[in-house]
Formats: sequence, structure tokens, C-alpha cells
Amino acid sequence: MGTIITLIILGLLVALAVYSIILFNGLIRLKHNIDRAWSNIDVLLKQRYDELPKLVSVCEGYMKHERAVLENVTRARSQLDNAGTGKEVMDANNAISQALRSLFAVVENYPDLKADRAFRQLQSRVSQLEDQIADRRELYNDSVNLFNITIEQFPDVILAGMMNLAPRQLWQIEPEHRQDVNINFQGSFSNG
Repeated sequence: MGTIITLIILGLLVALAVYSIILFNGLIRLKHNIDRAWSNIDVLLKQRYDELPKLVSVCEGYMKHERAVLENVTRARSQLDNAGTGKEVMDANNAISQALRSLFAVVENYPDLKADRAFRQLQSRVSQLEDQIADRRELYNDSVNLFNITIEQFPDVILAGMMNLAPRQLWQIEPEHRQDVNINFQGSFSNG
């Protein structure tokens, strides 16, 4: 009888150990999925970052009266240079997206610029990158959400606490970046 009880206790301990290993591996997988999703975003952000000076350069010749719009793109790009934390990187990239929306809205008043082949290629490239970044942000937020839910559920919360896992921050848009672009045209414009 003592052997049966010992085997049952041993079986329960093995089952608990296997279950703990499964939970541990699941938490590690979720954690690394978030890091991978962030890295995928980072690659696209770098590509967009590299395209911005070319876009501003093409626009400068046409948009003599829109200095502020071009400066906003440049300022947002340098904000990214100075970003240190993940939140600062998110905020800087949100500012770049807002500045690009403003730039593309203003371009509508410059038919010569819209017809410029180099501009069209750059605009298309940046727009594609923006779409890809939006898709990757969604995947990142899904990964973060799943991770945050998992580390708060029982029994994962116990193991997550032992592993010092803390909730991750979702990629959110600042309230001022949710507003429509408001373009105020002053002065007279020439179209090239």
C-alpha cells in the first residue's frame, strides 16, 4: 500500500513538473514573440526613416511656401534619433506618421510635384512602408495583449511572478495624432 501511495505522489510531482515546464515554455515563447514583433516593426521604421530625407529633398524644390510642413517631417525624424525608451520610439514614430499625413495632404496643391516621377516613387514607397508598419503594429499589439493576459491568469501568474515578468505596453497613438490633419494655407502658391 505504501508503494502505491509513493507512486501516486511521485506521479503527481512529475505531472506538476511537466505542467510547470509547459507553462514556463509558453511564457518564454510569448515574451520572444513580442520581441520579434517589435524587431519586425523596427526594420520597417528604419526603412521609412531612410526614405524621409529623399522625400523631403524632392518636395523642397516645389513647396517653397510649405517650409513648416517639411520642417515637421525633419523634426519628427530627429525626435526618433533622440528616442531612448520604447515609449519614446513609439511617440516619435507616431509623430512621423502624422507629419507624413500632413505632407501628403499639402502635396495635393502642387500638381507639378504630384507629377514628378521621383516623388511618386518615394510617396508610393513610404505609403507601402506605412501600411506594413500598421500591420506589424497590429501583430505587436496582439502579441503584447496575449502576453499580458497570460501573465495575469492563474496559474501562469505564479510562474510569471517568479520569473519577474511584467506587463508590456501596447503601441498606442497619442490623442493629438488621432485628429485629422488641419492644413492652413496662407499666402500665394506657385505650382513650380
